[in-house]
Amino acid sequence: MLTRRRLLPLAVALPLAACAAVPAADSPAELTVVTFNIWHDMGDWPARRPLVIEALREMDADVIALQEVLQDTDLPNQAEDIARALGGYSVHFVSVDPPSQARRYGNAVLTRLPVLETGEHRLRPLKDSRTLATVRVSVNGRPIQIAATHLHHTPEGGALRASQIDDALAVIGPGQGPVILLGDFNAPAEAPEFEEVREIFADALQGADPAAAARSTLVTAHGHRSARIDHIFVQADRFQVLSARLAADQPVAGVWPSDHVAVVARLRLR
Repeated sequence: MLTRRRLLPLAVALPLAACAAVPAADSPAELTVVTFNIWHDMGDWPARRPLVIEALREMDADVIALQEVLQDTDLPNQAEDIARALGGYSVHFVSVDPPSQARRYGNAVLTRLPVLETGEHRLRPLKDSRTLATVRVSVNGRPIQIAATHLHHTPEGGALRASQIDDALAVIGPGQGPVILLGDFNAPAEAPEFEEVREIFADALQGADPAAAARSTLVTAHGHRSARIDHIFVQADRFQVLSARLAADQPVAGVWPSDHVAVVARLRLR
């Protein structure tokens, strides 16, 4: 049982009345989800941009969680730009930077499913500027809660990540429907700070493909350590993991799409 805690919201949850749940269908409630840290505008973004877009097009996901999304005076919001290029996706962008500010940095959820509600929440400690983006979507008439985040980055920052996880779990507790928690957690799934996550959620990649789960989601060619820190956690008693894999995991003509690789999972609601 999850315990709710009072958080400081960036904004209240926003019900989208125009997007009603689709009627139930005979086909199973299945969806494909992706998490991908796109490394904002680092490296050669004009060269990386088409690689990110083509990789996501190949993944053909219903829900895409992006981390390190940037917009600036001379840079259109990267999540919105990617969504336009892919076509058919709505965008929920979350940042601690005010909307009036030209330069904004944060996370986003893209989806081509009907959206029932969105929300955004700050995670403590507030000085770390971390957020949780929530989007409730309808899959064949069944609501599913998507919760996307990007946690504290230092290897020694387990206590900070534990606090951020506590806040995230308070948001996605009982009554929120089946939950998918995904993003860049900046630590392996077996890290001590994720003990409570493991009690409730299953690690989709580990369950579907242990060999892939043994690989790094950080691109070591960019000087990163070898570690799998990008995860798709699914509520264990509510989802069957049909498949999971890594993607955008090879350079194209010597250019990597990002300094992370993507994680993709095909899920069925039980």
